Amino acid sequence: MEQINKHLSRIAADYLFVLVGAAIIAITFNVFLLPNQIASGGVSGISTILKSVLGLEPAYVQWAFNIPLFIAGVVLLGKQFGVKTLAGTVFLPFVVFLTRNWEPWTHDALLGALFGGIGVGLGLGIVFRGNASTGGTDLAAQIINKYTGFTLGRCVVMIDGLIVLTAAIVFDIEKGLYALIGLYVTSKTIDLVQVGFGRSKMAMIITNKQEEVRAGILHKIDRGVTKLSAYGGFTEHERPVLMCVVDQTEFTKLKQLVKTLDPSAFVVVMDAAEVLGEGFKRP
Repeated sequence: MEQINKHLSRIAADYLFVLVGAAIIAITFNVFLLPNQIASGGVSGISTILKSVLGLEPAYVQWAFNIPLFIAGVVLLGKQFGVKTLAGTVFLPFVVFLTRNWEPWTHDALLGALFGGIGVGLGLGIVFRGNASTGGTDLAAQIINKYTGFTLGRCVVMIDGLIVLTAAIVFDIEKGLYALIGLYVTSKTIDLVQVGFGRSKMAMIITNKQEEVRAGILHKIDRGVTKLSAYGGFTEHERPVLMCVVDQTEFTKLKQLVKTLDPSAFVVVMDAAEVLGEGFKRP
């Protein structure tokens, strides 16, 4: 019974993520993107263009594209999208319709692109946390990917690029450039929502004093360390590499520790966008 309750709670949380994320995207569209003619890709970008050219209500345009694309996705790609994606597909235009008379929050196109990108990225990130999507051109990209062999990333770029190019022709080049800014900000915001603001560092340490460094990391920094088997490319002698992950706040302490124990150590440091496990985020 407890497991069933957990499963139902997870489903309810997923739907809440989808609906909240879709609402954020819809409100962002009406207060930032549409009034400033920022068509930064997706079905919302198409509806922005058609609103200007033909005067069509954006919510109707989004339903007209989203629902057939969802049906095509189910028919051509299978039923993996599920009811949650359908909920996002239908609910987003519904909120766009409900908030269509809201006053714009800015008439500055640059601010519209920046904060529009943040809002859309925040909403999409939340929807993705609910294991769903808002459908639209993402489904079109997956269909093209299946039947053409183009990578999914290239399909998304082609579709969004075509929408931005159309916006630049319909409006002007400047609006097209603002749309590109919006797209970029959206992608970065999605990353932040997905992996969080925390950034850990992964260090690969090659040292002649590996036991001292290993003990120092374990006991002075209180972080785990893994010894990887490796061989020197020049000497062909065995040269184990110590790998450890630390929080950004602990990175300076790690550098000082290695420098103190072995000034000639070779250290490679990389950003770790997300770390799951003991001492970090739970999977």
